[in-house]
Amino acid sequence: MKKASSILLYFSVCALLTVASQAPAQNITTPEDFFGFQLGADGELARWDKIVEYFDMLDGSSDRIRVENLGPSTEGHPYLLVIITSKANMENLDRLREVNLQILDPHRSESEVRELIKEGVAVVSQSFGLHSTEVAAAQTAPELAYDFATRDDEETQRILDNTIMLMFPCFNPDGQIMVTDWYYKYKGTEHEGVGLPFLYHKYVGHDNNRDGDFLNMVEAVYTAKVLYRDWKPEAYVDHHQMGSYGARFYVPPYSEPIRPYADPLMWRETSWYGAHIAYKLEEAGMAGVLNAGQYPGWGHFGWHWITPFHNMAGMLTESASASLASPLYIHPDQLRGGARGLPEYDAQSNMPNPWAGGWWRLRDIVDQQKVAAWAIQDLAARNKETVLWNAYLKSKRQTERGANGFPKAYVIPKSQHDDLTTKKMINTLLMSDVEIQEAGKGFVVEGKSFDEGSYVVSLAQPKMGLIRNLLGRTLYPDNEWTRARDGSPLRPYDTATHTMAEIMGVTVVPVNEAIDDFDRLGGPVPMSGSVAQGATTFRLDGTLNQSYKAVNLLMDAGASVQRVDEASGVLEVGDFVVSGGSGHADIADQTGLSFEALSRAPSTGLHPLAKKRVGMYQRYRGGNMDEGWTRFVFEQFAFSYDSIKDDVIQGGDLSSRYDVIVIPHDTTEMITGEEGPRQPGRPPDVYPPEYMSGIGEKGVDALRAFVNDGGTLIALGDASEFAIDKFDLHVRNVLEGVDTKEFYSPGSTLKVTFDNDTTLGYGMPDDGLILFWSNAAFEITPSRGNERYETIVRYVDRDILQSGWLVGEQHLSKKSAMVAATVGDGKVVLFGFRTQHRAQTHGTFKLLFNAMME
Repeated sequence: MKKASSILLYFSVCALLTVASQAPAQNITTPEDFFGFQLGADGELARWDKIVEYFDMLDGSSDRIRVENLGPSTEGHPYLLVIITSKANMENLDRLREVNLQILDPHRSESEVRELIKEGVAVVSQSFGLHSTEVAAAQTAPELAYDFATRDDEETQRILDNTIMLMFPCFNPDGQIMVTDWYYKYKGTEHEGVGLPFLYHKYVGHDNNRDGDFLNMVEAVYTAKVLYRDWKPEAYVDHHQMGSYGARFYVPPYSEPIRPYADPLMWRETSWYGAHIAYKLEEAGMAGVLNAGQYPGWGHFGWHWITPFHNMAGMLTESASASLASPLYIHPDQLRGGARGLPEYDAQSNMPNPWAGGWWRLRDIVDQQKVAAWAIQDLAARNKETVLWNAYLKSKRQTERGANGFPKAYVIPKSQHDDLTTKKMINTLLMSDVEIQEAGKGFVVEGKSFDEGSYVVSLAQPKMGLIRNLLGRTLYPDNEWTRARDGSPLRPYDTATHTMAEIMGVTVVPVNEAIDDFDRLGGPVPMSGSVAQGATTFRLDGTLNQSYKAVNLLMDAGASVQRVDEASGVLEVGDFVVSGGSGHADIADQTGLSFEALSRAPSTGLHPLAKKRVGMYQRYRGGNMDEGWTRFVFEQFAFSYDSIKDDVIQGGDLSSRYDVIVIPHDTTEMITGEEGPRQPGRPPDVYPPEYMSGIGEKGVDALRAFVNDGGTLIALGDASEFAIDKFDLHVRNVLEGVDTKEFYSPGSTLKVTFDNDTTLGYGMPDDGLILFWSNAAFEITPSRGNERYETIVRYVDRDILQSGWLVGEQHLSKKSAMVAATVGDGKVVLFGFRTQHRAQTHGTFKLLFNAMME
């Protein structure tokens, strides 16, 4: 009761202040009146379509709020940006945006910047509803906007006058609708409050917060344009939820370790903002607030962890979850520590007031998030000059670090294994406002010659830290912050490296000479293709990922396609030879390919390709993000496929419907439906019976019959262990059972060789990098059928690590990373690494595509 009374007092004071000026509030409908319930009430969720209506109403009723529809989401719902500031600022918005960008120009003099700061305001972005089962944030946003629209007290006016808030009220509209509908469908049943059994996004589910660098999803494209290019706010915070049985609320700063190359001011800012948030939460009587714990400064490159490298104070909050919108009772002895910075659930300096247990409700989360969101704007408003000056200093100092450090630039040579993938990388970097030069002539640096058309990325620019993480070798720390007391490695929050160039297969050369001789790219690099006039037979380069897309489109248009097995004239092993069909010019433009004329196709040394019938296993039990990402990759490269569930597989006779079946990265227990180990401290999700998926032994038998009848089974990542076990393959995972102190490699780029003389390796270079994330490494065990097995990808013998973290490389030395086994009349292809991970690992896409085509 004491906590409830404190919170009631806090918000009662706010309400009294609101009443001080009735004029703004009189014509604006409250959220409770509009939605018919208080947002955050037990058992209630406002749906996105109604939330959009509410924001449209606010836009029309308040001169403090402007709503911009940035475009349709993945499934066609409005994706909104809500701008909140004073009336005067709103009338001068374009100028204030221009001033903010000018302040961040590192080449301006300090005196110019001081004058601009007098004119400018602090720009802060806050996003809500990124992860859709974390339901509170999308409920918080309308109520927070209403408060800014109607409160007229001194604090509110100071915030409105001195800040611009860029609010993304729901980062995933599609998922918000899915979860809301799911919740109401099962409300009042035994399944009330259980999470969604399928992905809460068409493709990526929870991984929409892993897309701040590659920008694959349309929602990411919209957000990046606002954050990285159009506005460049000084601070950004993303409001989340976490597990239910620890702290009630995590607020900044992060814990150790931190990722390198951000400006030190940024880390200080997150502590500064976090302290103010925590202070205001304690002031409001909210218990269980943790800062400097649980979430490390080295995370994935989703939104709150990548924005620090765009020189923003990038932060997140994490509230303990209820059961979606249903309250959850938690006994005191169920509360646990064990997270980074919180070894025990006891009072300590970064959580001085532990929550005692009891009922935990959605409204508790909304109240927390409102206080936190308000506190961020409050601190920025009170310290506008400091915030803006330090934004300039970060930009200036990062540019100076890049100019004075090593390397001074990265050169991306024109000559690449896959030049179209290189252009895609360049265009992706441009979307993050990275400054890139294109060489108008050949040049020499440090004795190395580079051709005209090469690209230069100088590090003497504000986004130096981002560039070094994306283009340079990155090593995860191995120290006391990353090891447990017994020496065991502590799992990084995500992959141990995010080196874009490495996983895309793009060669990048660091140089220690400043290069500023060429014109800066002013827009995306063109990707248009060409078709040799008058020809009817064409060569497509087999080293290019885009050739696979073209081949799929051409076969759909009736073309005859063959694959080259023996080099002859201009044809290299792995090239495609195309005859007939239609739409060549359009396909060339779609893919950026050159259709090179052949006088005629060779009569030998080729084999024909036919469009394969592909099925990919799709399960429930929360869905499988790797499956969703793989669907996205298939669609990007025009591979036709069916999503097949348990009933289709268990129904048997698969070879009459499919030539290839793909099992995405998953555990054997999730594939089969067997009972697997339960995560400590977390209750099981008891889905309705129709969503408790798994193919069972009947499905395993059907897959065996499919392969024996001539089908190809592709097992990605951990699904390879399912295939080894259920198909009794003469393959051993040499890492199985090895203690993490002896071997550990979480999300790292590792050096391998490719057998590009075999069809499964066509189009690959002789050597390169793969992304390994605690998967399998293979050894073919002796049998009378050794000839039925082949290795396509093999680890080098030493110095295996390129970027990330690798403990115990001897366990990988010369072992197989990709194996194909002939079983009956068919084939099982095992990938012991992430060949198509998050649609990012373009450098190894061809291995998967080959397995689907051959």
